[in-house]
Amino acid sequence: MSDRLQCVLARLGVDSRRHCASIIAGGAVTVNGAVVREPGFRLEHPESDVIVVSGRRVSPPAGGGAAVRTLLLNKPRGVLCTREEGRGETVYGLLRGVRERVVSAGRLDRDSSGLLVLSTDGALVNRLTHPRYGHTKVYEVQACGVFDQATLDALQGPMELDGVPLAPVRVEYVRRLDDGPLGPRHRLRFVLHEGRNRQIRRMCESVGLRVESLSRVAINRLRLPTDLRAGEFRDATPRELELLERTDPRPLRPWRPE
Repeated sequence: MSDRLQCVLARLGVDSRRHCASIIAGGAVTVNGAVVREPGFRLEHPESDVIVVSGRRVSPPAGGGAAVRTLLLNKPRGVLCTREEGRGETVYGLLRGVRERVVSAGRLDRDSSGLLVLSTDGALVNRLTHPRYGHTKVYEVQACGVFDQATLDALQGPMELDGVPLAPVRVEYVRRLDDGPLGPRHRLRFVLHEGRNRQIRRMCESVGLRVESLSRVAINRLRLPTDLRAGEFRDATPRELELLERTDPRPLRPWRPE
């Protein structure tokens, strides 16, 4: 299956899809030595094609290149997953002492927290972010509003965002929390196979729930390490790298009213 150049650049952390389209159209991108100006240009081998942006290679080097480094970061709220300067604190600003050019495997919005994987391995980043590989991301969500079986059915049923159907989402009702000023509060768990922009927040809004907090707690079988406080990072261990690419088929518990 081929990939559009615009999407590949976004997954490699160059910029947002929209800005990547402008970069490509401006003639700043080469693929295997040839200038490409069409954002929708299809890459047949995105994991091995040599992609250069403004003279800097952004695709992974061929065998014999620099050693791969993969980091695990506990992203705090209020921090952006971008390299763009002037918009506030970014996750890259938290990586003190890291000289390698690591790229985040997917993003968490400013108001979300939790597990973020950053790596110099472009192939790993591509595998973790492209829906075709079937990797799962698990999120703990605290939300307020009325929740019943119909709410659960709607969240797990067919749904569209911006006119595009969503991949199926698994939702688990974890427990009821103390009521807040805006009504009943709940702890939920979402399991996604793709990550659209602010997907969980928009899904909750569509069924009348207001998200109070959202944190990614696992990618596949790798859970957010308990030794990482908010804003801290470290290198992934070999065992963690193995868990990172192992999907988790365990079923979620059904929702039961209290």
